[in-house]
Amino acid sequence: MLKSVFVLPRLPVSSFPRSICLRKMSTMAAPICPKFISVEESDIHSRSNPDGFRFRVVSYNILAQVYVKSSLFPHSPSPCLKWKARSQAILTVLKNLEADFLCLQELDEYDGFYKGSLESHGYSSVYIQRSGQKRDGCGIFYKQNIAELVLEEKIEYNDLVNSIQDGTILFDDKHSNALASGNNDVGPKIGLAPKNTLEDHGDPNDPCVRLKRDCVGIMAAFRLANPSHHLVIVVNTHLYWDPEWADVKLAQAKYLLSRLAQFKTLISNRYECTPSVIVTGDFNSIPGDKVYEYLILGNSSSVLVEECLEELPTPLCSVYAFTRGEPAFTNCTPDFTNTLDYIFFSPFGHLKPVSFLELPELDSSDVIGGLPNYHHPSDHLPIGAEFEVVNV
Repeated sequence: MLKSVFVLPRLPVSSFPRSICLRKMSTMAAPICPKFISVEESDIHSRSNPDGFRFRVVSYNILAQVYVKSSLFPHSPSPCLKWKARSQAILTVLKNLEADFLCLQELDEYDGFYKGSLESHGYSSVYIQRSGQKRDGCGIFYKQNIAELVLEEKIEYNDLVNSIQDGTILFDDKHSNALASGNNDVGPKIGLAPKNTLEDHGDPNDPCVRLKRDCVGIMAAFRLANPSHHLVIVVNTHLYWDPEWADVKLAQAKYLLSRLAQFKTLISNRYECTPSVIVTGDFNSIPGDKVYEYLILGNSSSVLVEECLEELPTPLCSVYAFTRGEPAFTNCTPDFTNTLDYIFFSPFGHLKPVSFLELPELDSSDVIGGLPNYHHPSDHLPIGAEFEVVNV
């Protein structure tokens, strides 16, 4: 049961020196390889706990190649949009991050490229493809020498349709009416442009059509290779993009936390432990909106289905908000620049953030004009955190 919550201010973004990989791809600039920055006083903590076990988590929307069209990214240099160049640039970034867990969204070409390419660098993986005819999905890659997969569970947000069809009440009257009427005023509207301009929303007044957005997520429990063999649950998801359908995003966020609560209870009972929780992804929601507030506060005016949630959602906190303030942006195009990607963790558990992945400033030369470009192969930036296992 949630006994207390954190309300964290959004702090100004600090400036850090940036490093660029020196290897060049023909005549093109090499992708930038960001570095992890130590949290203030983390070195003091590590000296008092010299044997503390640490691991790194990175979340990255890599921009599915199926969505890469010059008409959608007219600001991007044409060579940056080619699959051969982009795939190698993304792989270069992923390798240089040296993460123990890579949580990737908009992951297509999984079987044909990423699975094998990252296996050769010591990663195993779990993956879920989006529902319907969508070709991308979410994947969790994990270092075999760091973590052992214990159990995985896939999330299909289309399952929310069943709650409408069988008469289950997911929300209070306000949000039920919002879904039924296609109310677009449940949260702030953000200026995202659709990557698939041919997407058919269907009848916005039909709640079943409204909730069937083919979005997915994946949860996996891992036993860490530290002396305590601590269990950690890693979640990766990608919520619906459309700023006009904020009510659908909130429904997905609620379903995510209800499934996470069930999964955590299952792991706790089966292995007689208290697992740590890390939730990553592209939430298509900016800091302060209803989805963000629900995820960090675990409360809302809405009421979840009783049989879907046996306890209050796990209290979560954004790593960046906790350590240095949310970044100014994680998604950058001429039409929209803001923060959409997050790594959440339970601040009451056994994990302590000791470093975070650096991000550029709004006026950095490598992001001016929008992404992707020669320095960044996706329209999103990777975010990351290093955790230390404590008090186990």
